[in-house]
Amino acid sequence: MAASDTNDLLVLRRKPRISGWLSLGWRLAIMAGLLGALILIHWIERDGLKDSKDGVVSFLDVIYFTMISATTTGYGDIVPVTDRTRMFDALVVTPIRILFILILAGSAYSFVARRSWERFVMKRIQQSLKNHIIVAGYGTKNRRAVQELIDLGAAPGSIVVIDTNEARLALAKELGCIVFNADAARDETLRAVHVERAKLVIISAGRDDTSILICLTARHLAPDVRISIAVNEEDNEQPARRAGADVVVNPLDFAGLLLATTHAGHHIADYLADLASMKGKVRIVERDVRPEEIGKALKDITNGLGLRIIRDETPYGFWRPQVQSLEAGDVIMEICPTGK
Repeated sequence: MAASDTNDLLVLRRKPRISGWLSLGWRLAIMAGLLGALILIHWIERDGLKDSKDGVVSFLDVIYFTMISATTTGYGDIVPVTDRTRMFDALVVTPIRILFILILAGSAYSFVARRSWERFVMKRIQQSLKNHIIVAGYGTKNRRAVQELIDLGAAPGSIVVIDTNEARLALAKELGCIVFNADAARDETLRAVHVERAKLVIISAGRDDTSILICLTARHLAPDVRISIAVNEEDNEQPARRAGADVVVNPLDFAGLLLATTHAGHHIADYLADLASMKGKVRIVERDVRPEEIGKALKDITNGLGLRIIRDETPYGFWRPQVQSLEAGDVIMEICPTGK
């Protein structure tokens, strides 16, 4: 599904300051006030009305005439006959009648049609979610992650961003992502976005304990999904792995490593940052070995610079003898130019 079709679909907004029932109460009060104003106006102008039944316009006749006029039914048994009453009805009563109808129609849309439509659309979007990317938390780290995913070719409409901050969700929505205002640590939230059908879950909730709890929930619901998590404390890296994370990233440690590289030369940090970003001139690629590459050496099959292979979960650098003959199931890591 295209991103333009999903911008307004799967959206749970923050609870408004005025509840739905209170809003309905205000609408009903306004409608009652408008009806009262119409009744008063018609009662004042009752001499300009004619009742074809008995010729007398009583207060009950005014209420009856007001109600059928407000609903634009108009049976014709009571009608304005003087020029003043007709003009008053055309210039004053008619605008009030139109406003009454707009409020009535708006209430029907808000409390019936809109909710039914949103349920239908949300169900349709949820059914279409497959091989998507779930991003739990949309702080600074995950905003950068989402932008990199899009730069790498991921369709914005295939990315579901979960957060409880409406302002952050608005930023994700501008990119074309599906946004979900909910608590990612709750089972029903991850079930709603079909975590079991996702291909990747990226977690960065700001607090390590919250991120690990989200990881536990995701792993419980989707044993096979790939989970990447960011933690701020080194002590929490092992708990994150035990919670089911496949990849654990400590941004603070990585920043420290980049700063330390400046001791050996001021270009090293720039190059490492270049490797990590799709916007750089080179990037690190991880891919499976192709059938035609089996049996060849790592240096002979890469379009860029082969760094290592991962065989049976064990990494082997380009200097190791294992990379001289690639095998089925190997994972290749290489540096490739981006063409920039």
